[in-house]
Amino acid sequence: MGAIVALAIYILVRRLAMKGRRDALVEKAKMEGERIKQEKILQAKEHFLQLKAEHENYVQEKNGKIQETENRLRQREQQLGQQSGELGRRQHELDSLKGQLNAQREQLERREQECERLTAQVNKQLETVAGMSAQEAKNVLMENMKAEARTEAQAYINDTMDEARLNAAKEAKRIVINTIQRTATETAIENAVTTFPIDNDEIKGRIIGREGRNIRALEAATGVEIVVDDTPDAILLSAFDPVRREVARLALHQLVTDGRIHPARIEEVVAKVSAKLEDEILETGKRTCIDLGIHGLHIELVKLIGRMKYRSSYGQNLLQHSREVANICAILASELGLNPKIAKRAGLLHDIGKVSEEDPDLPHALLGMKLAEQYKEKPEICNAIGAHHEETEMTSLYAPLVLVGDAISGARPGARREVIESYIKRLRGMENLAGAYPGVTKAYAIQAGRELRVIVGAEQVSDHDAEVLSVDIAKKIQDEMTYPGQVKITVIRETRSVAYAK
Repeated sequence: MGAIVALAIYILVRRLAMKGRRDALVEKAKMEGERIKQEKILQAKEHFLQLKAEHENYVQEKNGKIQETENRLRQREQQLGQQSGELGRRQHELDSLKGQLNAQREQLERREQECERLTAQVNKQLETVAGMSAQEAKNVLMENMKAEARTEAQAYINDTMDEARLNAAKEAKRIVINTIQRTATETAIENAVTTFPIDNDEIKGRIIGREGRNIRALEAATGVEIVVDDTPDAILLSAFDPVRREVARLALHQLVTDGRIHPARIEEVVAKVSAKLEDEILETGKRTCIDLGIHGLHIELVKLIGRMKYRSSYGQNLLQHSREVANICAILASELGLNPKIAKRAGLLHDIGKVSEEDPDLPHALLGMKLAEQYKEKPEICNAIGAHHEETEMTSLYAPLVLVGDAISGARPGARREVIESYIKRLRGMENLAGAYPGVTKAYAIQAGRELRVIVGAEQVSDHDAEVLSVDIAKKIQDEMTYPGQVKITVIRETRSVAYAK
C-alpha cells in the first residue's frame, strides 16, 4: 500500500515538473517569437527607408534632368529668336537687292536695245559699203573657213595615214619574219603511189591468185589499184586517197606474212586493218593535241585531226601543214598580245573541212566552220576557220592570223610540190582570160591562184555589168581551166579624180 502511494506521489511530482518545464518552454518560445517579430519590423523599416531614399534620389535626378531640358529649350528659344531676327534682316536686304537688280535689268535692257539699234545701223552701213547682205557675208566667211579646215584636215589625215602605213608595214614584216624563222617543218614528199616490197616473184603470183581472183578481191575491198609488173621485188599501190593506200599496204603485209591469201581471208584482213587504222587515226589526233597543248576537243574533231595524216595538198602533208599553221598562229598571237591558245586551236582546225565526208560541194573552209560550230567550238575559232580563205566575213582578230599562217605555211620554199612552170602558166592563163573581156584594164591572180582581181574602167562598165562580168569570168574559168579548190573572182570598178598642186 505504501508503495502504491509512493508511486502515485512520484507520478504526480513528475507531472508537475513536466508542466513547469512545458510552461517554461512556451514562455521561452513566446519571447523568441517576439524577438523575431521585432527584428523583422526593424528590417522592414530599414528597407522602407532605403526605398524611400532611392525614390527621393530618383525624383531629384529626374527633376534635375527636367531642369536641364528646360534650360536647353529656353536657350534654343533664345537662339531661334536671334535667328528669326537675322532672317528678317537678311530678307530686308534681299528685298533691297532685288529692287536694285530690277533697276539694273531695266537699264541693261535699254542699253541692249540701244546696242541693237546701233548694230543695225552699222550693218546697214557695211552692207552699203560692201555691196552684199549680212547673210551673204556670213555664208562667204563660213565657206572660206570650211575650205581652210578641210584642207588642213586632209593634210593631217594624209600625214597620219602615211606614218601609220609605214609603221604598220615595218611591224608586220618584223612579226612575219620572226614567225617564219621560229617555225621549221619538213618539205613536201607526198605522192599518189606506194611501193610494197616483196621477197620474190612467187609472192606476186600468190597475190594475183588463180585467174586474178585474189587481186580483184583486194582491189574491190580496198579501192586501190594494184600494179603488178616486171619491176623486181616490188608491187605498186596506186590511189589518190592515202588512207586507202595505207589500208592496202597493211593488209598486203599481213596477208604475205601469214601466207594465207584467198578472197575470204582478204576481206577479213582488210576489215581488221581498217578498224585498226581507225584506232591509229584517233591515237594520232590525241597525240597531236597533246603535243600542241590543246585540250577539250570533241572526239570527232580529234578523229578528223588524225585523218589529216593521210591527206595532202600540193604534196604537203595536211597534218604537218596544220601543226605548222597552229604554231605560226600562236607566235603571231603572242606578238600581238592575243591569246596564243585560241590562235593555236584555230590554226590546227582550219583545214578539217578537207578530211570530212559531209557536204562535199561546200568549200572546205565553210565546211570546217560548220563542223566546229556543230561540236561547240568558240565563235572566234569558228569564224577564223571559215574566213581563212575570205569566204565569209572576218569578225574576230584570230581570223586574219589563221589566214596569214596558212599563207606562210603554203608559200614557204619546199612546202608544196607544184611545178613552178605549170603554176605560173595557170596564173597567167587566168589573167589573160579575164583581160580578154571588154572594159577590163588589169587582172591579177593573187593568193596562190585562189583569187582573181579584175579591175575595169568606170566609163566602160557599169555596176550591173561588173556583176555580170564576175559571173561570166567564173563560168569560163570553170569550163576551160584546171585548178585545185575554188577561185574567187573579184571585179573592182572605181572612179578616180586626180589633180596636181603646182
